[in-house]
Amino acid sequence: MNISPALQRVDANLIGPDATTPDRLLGYGAATTGTLVAVAAGAHAGYSSWVLLVLGLVGFDLFGGATTNAMDAAKRWWYRPGQTSRHHFVFVALHIQPFVVAWTVPGFGWWTALATYLTVLVGAVVVLVAPPSLRRPAGFTVTTVASTVILTVADVPAAIVWFVPVLLIKLLLAHLQPESASR
Repeated sequence: MNISPALQRVDANLIGPDATTPDRLLGYGAATTGTLVAVAAGAHAGYSSWVLLVLGLVGFDLFGGATTNAMDAAKRWWYRPGQTSRHHFVFVALHIQPFVVAWTVPGFGWWTALATYLTVLVGAVVVLVAPPSLRRPAGFTVTTVASTVILTVADVPAAIVWFVPVLLIKLLLAHLQPESASR
C-alpha cells in the first residue's frame, strides 16, 4: 500500500517511526475504541455535539496514547539517544486536556482540572527522579492514589470518569517508563 509522506509522518508521530502493522492495529484500535467509549458516554449524558467532538478527540488521544506509549516502537523513539528527563517532562506538561475538558464538559470544573493537571506534573517529577528500579512502582503508586483521591474528592461527571485514570496511565505508566525496547 502506498501512503503519502504526510500520512507517514503523522503515523510515525502517533505510533512510532518503526511501528509494525500489529502495533498500528492495536494503537489505532485502542484510539478508535476510546473515541467510541468517550462519545457514547457523553451522548448517554446528553452532551451537545461540540462536547461529543471534544470528548472523541480526547478519547482518541488518551486511549490510543496509553497503548502506543507502552509499545516498543514508541519506547525506541522517546528514549533514543539525546532524550532527557526534561524532554519527557515537557511531553507530560503539554497535555493540557484537563483544561480543555473543563472548558467544554459541564460539571468538570476548573479546580478539578487544575488539581488533575498539577497531580500529573507532580507525579511526573516523582517518577522521573525515582531510581530506575523504582520508576514503575512509583508510577503505579501515583496513578492509583491520584485516581482514587481525585475521583473521590472532586466532582467528576459519570460520563467522563474514565478521563483521569486514562490520562495518568498514558503519561505516568506508559510514557514515563523507559523499560527495554526490544526489536
